[in-house]
Amino acid sequence: MSVKQYEVGSIVEGKVTGIKPFGAFVALDDNKQGLVHISEVAHGYVKDINEALSVGDQVKVKIKSIDEESGKISLSIRDTEPAPEGKGNETRSQRSGPKGGSKNNSQKNQGFNTLEDKLKDWLKQSNEIQADLNKRMRK
Repeated sequence: MSVKQYEVGSIVEGKVTGIKPFGAFVALDDNKQGLVHISEVAHGYVKDINEALSVGDQVKVKIKSIDEESGKISLSIRDTEPAPEGKGNETRSQRSGPKGGSKNNSQKNQGFNTLEDKLKDWLKQSNEIQADLNKRMRK
C-alpha cells in the first residue's frame, strides 16, 4: 500500500499501537502508521501522554502532513475535536490546576506566590539546619 491513498486534511480512524513520551504511534491500516505528537493530542497542555491515550485505543486522527520521501505521516487528534470555548491559556490553567476551576489571573499569581513562600520556608529550614550544624561543630 502506498501513502498516496491518504490525503492531507482527511480524517481517518486509527488504532494506537505505541506510546512514547513525545507522542503516540497510530496505525491507519495494516501497513501504514503515523505519529501524533504530544502537542497534537488535546487542545490543552498534556503533561503525561499515558493519561490521555493507551495502546489499543481507537482514535480519530486528521492527517496533518505526509513526507513523500520517507513516507512519514504526521497526525493530529486535537484537530478532530472542537476547540474549547475561551482562550487556550485559560483551558491550560483549568486542566493543569489542582482544582481545575478558576479562570482568573489570581490563580496564576497565587501559584507564583506559593512558590515564593515555599522558597522562603526552604531557606529558613536550611539556615536553621546550618546553624544547628555549626553549633555541633563548635562543641
